[in-house]
This record gives sequence, C-alpha cells and structure tokens, in this order.
Amino acid sequence: MYNFASDYLEGAHPKVMEALNQTNFVQTVGYGEDEYCQKAKDKIKKILNNENVDIHFLVGGTQTNMIMISSALKDYQAVIAVDSGHINVHETGAVEFTGHKVLTKPHQEGKINCAMIEEIVSGHTDEHMVQPKMVYISQTTEYGTYYTLDELKEIYQCCQKHHLYLFIDGARLGSALVLNDAPTLQEMAMYSDAFYIGGTKMGALFGECLVIINDELKTDFRYHIKQKGAMLAKGRLLGVQFDALFEGDLYLEIGKHENECANILKEGLKKNGYSMYIESPSNQLFPIIDHETLKKIHQKYITTPMFEVDENHSCIRLVTSWATSKEVCYEFVKDLEK
Repeated sequence: MYNFASDYLEGAHPKVMEALNQTNFVQTVGYGEDEYCQKAKDKIKKILNNENVDIHFLVGGTQTNMIMISSALKDYQAVIAVDSGHINVHETGAVEFTGHKVLTKPHQEGKINCAMIEEIVSGHTDEHMVQPKMVYISQTTEYGTYYTLDELKEIYQCCQKHHLYLFIDGARLGSALVLNDAPTLQEMAMYSDAFYIGGTKMGALFGECLVIINDELKTDFRYHIKQKGAMLAKGRLLGVQFDALFEGDLYLEIGKHENECANILKEGLKKNGYSMYIESPSNQLFPIIDHETLKKIHQKYITTPMFEVDENHSCIRLVTSWATSKEVCYEFVKDLEK
C-alpha cells in the first residue's frame, strides 16, 4: 500500500537527518537560545531582507496558530477565517479554548477575499459583540489553492484599513513559494503582520518557524510560548532542522518536487476522464472518483475521503510529499488506466 493521505507520513529529508546526526553530540544551551537556532534565524532574516523581524521556532502548526492568535488578541477580540480554515475545522477548538471566537464565511476555492472581511467587520459594530481584530489565511489553502501577490496585497490593505492584523499559516508554504505569481518570503514579510514557515509538512521531522513582523505583536512573546507549554527544552532540534532546510535552495526544491509529483497524478486523472473539485496547482489534489473505481484504488493506495458528490461519486484528497517518488505517481496513473 502507498499512502497519499498526507505530507507528513515519512520522517525527515535526508539532509535534515544528516544535520541532526552531525550535531547530535554537541552540547548547547536550551530553549531555542543555542547557536543553531541563531544561525537559522540569521539565514531567514537575510532571505526576508529584514533584520527587524522576530523569529520563534515551535513544534507544530496547531500550537503555532493557537499561541500567535491568542497572544495577539485581547479577551473580547476575534479572528476572521474561511469556514474551511484549519483553525476552524482541524484544531479541536484550540483558538476558542483560549477564549477567542473564530468568525467565518464560506470559502471561495479555499480562500477569503476583501468582500468577506468587510461583511464580517460591518456586522460587528459595538461592544455587544466580539470585535474582529485579525484575519487568518493559509498559504497554500486547505484546498491546495494559493494567494497571488496581488491578492495578498489587497487583503493586507483591507486589514490595514480596518486595523486588523493579518496572520498567514504557512504549513505548506514551500508548495506555494515555487508558483510564478505567488508572493516570495520577502514579500510575505512586507504584506503581513506575522506568518509561519512550515517544517512538519515540508521535510522536517517536526517544527514551524514563526516570523513576527509587526512590533505590536513581539512584546513578551516567549512568555506566551512558555505558558502554553510550547517552549522545547531541546530547542536546538528545531534550529538545526531549519538551518538545513534553508541551506541553499532545499526548501524550494522540496516544494517544487511535491508539485511536480502532484502534477503527474493530476494529468493522469484528467487524461482518464476524472474531474477536480477544485483546480489546485500545489501538492494537494481533490479529484472526483466513482465509487467502483475508488474500491479498486484502495486495494493499493490510501487516500483521504472528503465528501460524497452524489450517490455514485466522492471527492478524495491526494497529497504528495518530499519523499513521494515520481515512479509511484506514474504507477498510480497506470493502475488507473487499467
């Protein structure tokens, strides 16, 4: 069986593992104040062309989202997202658990737009309601789509107009960075208040790299990390991994490879007459498959069920990773043709 259900099923990219092995017996101070974390931060700041950002390494995406959002908002404030947003669907109410409501609108191909933000803001007018204060988006989205640079600029300008913070979940950021009209890391630092660079789904054993741009959000952030149980004693493990991921173009190469593998699957599916629920250029695909074919696919491959389209068809998710081989993708297409 080959598993296309997600992009964190394997361990870590060999270069990440090599870096961890090479530094295994080096003694360092704890809690992310070691030389490896600093080296990784310096690399990323150079790419961003911004020495004024604060960078923090955390273990996972839910943890990062919850801590960033709860630290930024006052008790009576809320965060805006689409209904398919990770913080709304797949984080067991982590943000709500900290006392902050998630205000949603139905997604448009996985994305939010200014009209949706404006509608939520205009509907929360006084102290009898929660006050919208942040917009949360994902790059790529939960449906494999992505925000272009122009779309990001427009959303950021809308947030500025309404005094809202813009926070970007970058769990699968590498898959977006290699797309032609997507914002670069440097541009993301120009048009957001905070974002994170995904590691868990991008070749690391675990870990996310949170970048805070807005000075208002930086104060005492390590206190928030510690209080939420997220300050890793062996913080060097995170620094070593991100230092390796940003050595040369490895992070971008991983994103490109994932997308190329997904494209093999997509072209094969379309060639054999299968349509997509949403057109995705990234490493997540959402084909609509008849149930009879699905039974045959599941004899050899594992996929993620999404929803039933009708009594005879369902939408599934196929995801490729840094470890997916092009050979297994071509094999899937051949099996589909059979």
